[in-house]
Amino acid sequence: MGSLTSIYVFACVFLSILWNNIQPTVENKITANYSGHLLTEVPKNIPVHTHILDLSHNSISEITNFRFTSLSDLQVLNLSHNLITELDFSAFMFNQDLEYLDLSHNNIWTAYCQLLARLRHLDLSFNKFAVLPICQEFGIMFHLEYLGLSAMMIRRSDFRYVAHLQLDTVFLTLEDFSLYEPLSLTALNTRSLHIVFATNQNFNFSLLYDGMSTSEKLKIVNLRYTLSHKDFPSPSLELQKKIKTTDLTLDTVDLEWTVILQIFLLVWDSSVEHLTVRNLIFRGPVVELTEYKHVPLLRSLEQLLSLGSSMKALTLERVRNKLYYFNQEILYRQFSEMNIDSLTIHDACMPHMLCPKKRSSFQYINFSRNALTDELFQNCDTLANLKILILHRNKFESLSKVSFMTSRMKSLRYLDMSSNLLRNSRAEGRCQWADSLAELDLSSNQLTEAVFECLPANINKVDLQNNQIANVPKGITELHSLQELNLASNRLADLPGCRAFTGLEILNIERNLILTPSADFFETCPSVKELQAGQNPFKCSCELQDFLRLERQSGGKLSGWPEAYVCKYPEDLSGTQLKDFHLTELACNTTLLLVTALLLTLVLVAVVAFPCIYLDVPWYVRMLWQWTQTKRRAWHDCPEERETALQFHAFISYSERDSLWVKNELIPNLEKGEGCIQLCQHERNFIPGKSIVENIINCIEKSYKSIFVLSPNFVQSEWCHYELYFAHHKLFSENSNSLILILLEPIPPYVIPARYHKLKALMAKRTYLEWPKERSKHALFWANLRAAVNIKLPTSFETDEEQSDVTSTSSITQRLIK
Repeated sequence: MGSLTSIYVFACVFLSILWNNIQPTVENKITANYSGHLLTEVPKNIPVHTHILDLSHNSISEITNFRFTSLSDLQVLNLSHNLITELDFSAFMFNQDLEYLDLSHNNIWTAYCQLLARLRHLDLSFNKFAVLPICQEFGIMFHLEYLGLSAMMIRRSDFRYVAHLQLDTVFLTLEDFSLYEPLSLTALNTRSLHIVFATNQNFNFSLLYDGMSTSEKLKIVNLRYTLSHKDFPSPSLELQKKIKTTDLTLDTVDLEWTVILQIFLLVWDSSVEHLTVRNLIFRGPVVELTEYKHVPLLRSLEQLLSLGSSMKALTLERVRNKLYYFNQEILYRQFSEMNIDSLTIHDACMPHMLCPKKRSSFQYINFSRNALTDELFQNCDTLANLKILILHRNKFESLSKVSFMTSRMKSLRYLDMSSNLLRNSRAEGRCQWADSLAELDLSSNQLTEAVFECLPANINKVDLQNNQIANVPKGITELHSLQELNLASNRLADLPGCRAFTGLEILNIERNLILTPSADFFETCPSVKELQAGQNPFKCSCELQDFLRLERQSGGKLSGWPEAYVCKYPEDLSGTQLKDFHLTELACNTTLLLVTALLLTLVLVAVVAFPCIYLDVPWYVRMLWQWTQTKRRAWHDCPEERETALQFHAFISYSERDSLWVKNELIPNLEKGEGCIQLCQHERNFIPGKSIVENIINCIEKSYKSIFVLSPNFVQSEWCHYELYFAHHKLFSENSNSLILILLEPIPPYVIPARYHKLKALMAKRTYLEWPKERSKHALFWANLRAAVNIKLPTSFETDEEQSDVTSTSSITQRLIK
């Protein structure tokens, strides 16, 4: 069971690797990539329809004859960086479509040839061949364009089989090189020749001379010559006439300065148009100024420079001086007087350069990565033909001086002053630029917004990224010709206006401090076709809504949308793309929000006010307030009354218009006879000096029952409503059954006001006594009423008739007519 599981796991891993390594290319060609898989042999499971097979960077040491037999569709095979020692081309005899074969960086020392008719690219460089591995079969590979070889010696007969082929590139690696027969390279017919020497051996200069006579484009790597310059071989006059190289590149050069001068003399007086020297180290003895005229090479160079030459461009990159002292003015003078179109001296620690004495032919100058200062080319009138000047990464500090440097360069179109130490201030005075200057790169300096007062009037394109610009000042000189402005990586807090840039078409303000861009930008900048405003710390709020609307209306003018436009604030929206940020119109329109809030408030007030008015809520609130105030005053002012016992059997509430029935019928019938009932009537029992409301509350609280004489007159009485309210409040607060309703006259429902909802509720839910019209039923009515109110009052209370008489007189004046 365990073995089956292991087989299953292995199969899954194998299928996964196979899927990752084998995939169709964009041209529907199957690619099998086994590079860096620590293979020791060619895999057996390569798909038969593979077109591109990469077996590089492994430990394959042998190529068997039948391993590639099944790959009939194979077109590209990379076996570089392995451990192969022997090569038999017959291993690829069944790969008739093979066009690209790379066997470089192996340990191959011998090869057995086989015709590969369709091969275009064959690389055998960086191997261990003693002699060039050129087989007779190579001579009939008419499609061959690239041939990479390696050897320890080169003889004239080595190229006889390929001399007739029209090759595009020949690449030679000559490690442990020991022998070169002169003129051997001249047998080649190639457009480009690339020779790489070992780093620890002297270069054979015959290879340089022959290479220049062989190809149009020549590149030589690792030129090292430790012998005396006196032993340096000079080319014959006949050989110099055969030179046909127009593009010469020398990479990693470590020579005495005298040898370098001799090479330069050869090149200057040849057909070479473009000379590039990279990684140059020159050595030599001390040369004093007084010895200058006694150095024949320098004098010869000066003479040659005064003459015409085929050279158009000289490029020196990464130049270092070792143990060599010289008068710099001599060298600078030679460079400045060269009659060429293009001069590049890059990364040479050069502190200065002289102005040419006569009108120069320079059209392109690149002095980047040096130590040049503001004194360069000041008051120089001889660079009138210069069109492009690159001074990237030097030590310039004054923008004003830079402008005066260009003022006499009448043809200057492009100036690169990026990555310097430039500052600008109003104290430096006005700037004066070349009128022809169209493109200016001032990026990565220390410039502020004052730079806008020192820009060329006719400039088309300005790069000011990575400076310290906080805004674009108003009132600056108008730049009508400006079409492209780069203000990325500054300190801008908003989009700049275009009042001074009426012709602006492209604006870059990425990586600034813009939270909420102005929404009216495109209105004030109608000519802008592209706005790059991404990678700013956008604050996603209502203020940003107009900018989002701008994006939708701009028709694709926002470059980098939507990936580069992401919310930074608030934190809960950080990382959200602006296209996914939405707020409603109500949330962002203050006027609309206020109007909506006002309308909702009015509706709410109306909704609340209608039932309040309909149910007379204010009246009930006022009554509750008066009852509360009365109770509070009674609590503080009359402590002796807090625990007062019942004094009356009933409190009578009636309309003044029904007073005759109350006085002639109700009171006499209840108060007569034995066990007479004590009734509380406002005319008798209200206490002078207290408010009517207080008297009503006190009477209700001191009475066992409250009798309400209901009639249409009762409904129309405001005070009756008060008394009913307070009695009803007692009903619920004391959980008592203290209300007795007497219906003196029928009350139609429509007569009862809407606000008397309590009266309606009581009449609907409680039983009431109806005053009978038949006299025969009166006795029963009084008996029922007496039984309802009859209760034994506390013995501590004795009725004070005299007090009642006094009270009745004053209460009449207090109580309003019901």
